[in-house]
Parts: sequence; C-alpha cells; structure tokens
Amino acid sequence: MIRHLELSGSPAQLGAEHGEAYREDIRRYADERVHLASNGSWAGRPATREDVLGLAEAMLPAHRAYSPELMEEMEAMAAASGLSAAEAVIVGGFTDFVDAVRARAGTAHEEDDCTAVLVPDALASGQAFLAQTWDMHDSATEHVVLLEIRPVHGPRALVFSTVGCLGQIGLNDAGIAIGINNLTSTTGGIGVTWPFVVRKVLEQTDIEAALSCIVEADLAGAHNYLLLDREGRGYNVEAMPGCRTVTKLERAPLAHTNHCLDEQAHREQAERPPVLLESSQRRLSRASDLLTGSDPITLERLIALTRDPEAICQRSTAPFHIESSGAAIMRPATGELWAVWGLPSENEYEPFRLECRPDR
Repeated sequence: MIRHLELSGSPAQLGAEHGEAYREDIRRYADERVHLASNGSWAGRPATREDVLGLAEAMLPAHRAYSPELMEEMEAMAAASGLSAAEAVIVGGFTDFVDAVRARAGTAHEEDDCTAVLVPDALASGQAFLAQTWDMHDSATEHVVLLEIRPVHGPRALVFSTVGCLGQIGLNDAGIAIGINNLTSTTGGIGVTWPFVVRKVLEQTDIEAALSCIVEADLAGAHNYLLLDREGRGYNVEAMPGCRTVTKLERAPLAHTNHCLDEQAHREQAERPPVLLESSQRRLSRASDLLTGSDPITLERLIALTRDPEAICQRSTAPFHIESSGAAIMRPATGELWAVWGLPSENEYEPFRLECRPDR
C-alpha cells in the first residue's frame, strides 16, 4: 500500500507538514542521494560531499527566481527535516542535479528510469490517459509516497512522489496531468531541477500555461515531460538544458522512455552504458506494441502494460540496481489517479480521485 499524506495551507505549512511527517526518512534518503551524487556511479566522476553541496547551494537562486512559493515550501520541508536547502535540492532533484555534476567531467553515468505513455481520447473511449512506471535505484522504493496537496490558493493536486521531493508525477483539480522520463545531458549546469517544474505545472489551470512552465524554465538537467488535460489535449516535451522539443498528441498514442527521439535533443544527450540504452529502446518498442490493436485502451490494459514482465516492469539486478519503484495512471477527464507502490507486477493499484471544478 502506498503511503498517503494530506498537506494543507500556505507553502511554509505544506513543506513543514511533509518534513515533520517523514523527518527520519527524508534525512536517510538525503544521505543516500548525496552519496550517489558524489561516489561517481551516477555522475561519472567522484566528488567530495562539500563539492556536491556547494553546487546545490549555487542552484538555490535559480529555484527561488523560478518559484518563490515552491522555494519557501522546500526550505520549510528542509528545516522540519533537519536538512539544508542544498541537501533538499539533491534529494528532490537528484537526476537533474547529477547532469550538472557530470557536465564538469563529460562522462556517462548509471541510470535508467521510467516508461510513460499518452493515450488520446479517441483510443480510450473518449477519456484520455497518462500512464507510467517510475523506475529508480532500488534504494528509492521504500520512500515512495502519494501527496494530496491543498494549497490556500490554486488547484488541489494528487502528487506521486518520494519523501523530501516536492513532486514527480501528478494531477490537479483543473484537469492538468504531468508525467516524466529521465534523460541524460552533457550540458547540465546551474538551474532549476525537475520537481519544481512538475509542481509549477500543477499550479496551472490550462495546458498552454503548463507547457510554458516547461519550455521557459532555466533547467539544470534533462527530462522528458508529458502533459495531458481533461479535454484530451496533450504534449510530449524533450527538455534539455539547451533546447526543447514539443510533440503534440494526435490520434496515435505517444510512448517515451529514457533516450532522446529528436535529433537536436540527441546532440545534448550524454553517452550511456550500452545495456541501459538497449533497455530504453526495448521498453519503448514494447510499450508501443502493447498500445496497438483495435480494442479500446482501457485502465486494465494500462495496468497490464506497467506490469509487463518482458521489458517494462524492471527488477533490480547488479550492477545498476534499477527497479520499478511504483507507477501511476491518470485520467484527467474524471479526476482519477491510480497509484501503486513498488513493483506493479507484485502490488495492487489504489484509486484516488479529485473533484474537477467546473470553473477551472
């Protein structure tokens, strides 16, 4: 069962409640993330703890400029957990952060995360879906949570995340959904990490404004973002620090994994171990195959996709120890989100729902 936490109030109250609820978990998770950022296995070169914390500290002004409110929330969460704001950047935005560490060495790192799909309403009985696994180093699995965020101002949201992270995947009551795949970049640097982008998207009430949150952000690292609204409009965005490639959802499903499909974005992509690139390509092909056919693409078909043993539902193996730490399926038209903790093949999805407001 996924841990579920309701957060209400001002940005400072949201952050403090998150930090107080998971204080020990956040501190332990932050120590793991700082270690992985500095030991060379993910960033491609070893660094001292002081090095990585100094880099994270240098990113704080970019986060504050992008969203003062989210910065206030992150700082409150950090304070309640006994962390510095720099440690909070790393525990939340780890995969973007290691892009910035890597840019100082230009070498490959070890990661392979997430299979995501957008399904147009025409193929889903009139109600479009966004579905994805969330794959990460197996040490992250125990830290997966579902946050129900009720701010003083703006949309309420259901947010699939991990302790200490503002948000990873989510749906708001204006009918805006966002998912992600990690990408790798050689051009990372001082900038905004992806959880800030996810949460800022979930503050929006229309998909054009949500898209602007991605394409106009000064990004620290590379991510692929998937957007969907309750009218069935959707976008896939390969967002590299140096370019953004936007693909509109049309009549066919869109699937994405962990390698760039656009030529311009590919030029910024970091070289990866061949076995991880092959995994990303195999998962993309398998997801596309599972979405073909004349039958409607239903919730049940998407659950089966996330549980696929052939390629998509990943189990931790040496040397990379990547696994499917959870998954989420969202239907913005109905305000529904289904979430599963841990391996989707071994655990049951739980339903959650937001009442979509007619004025949004």
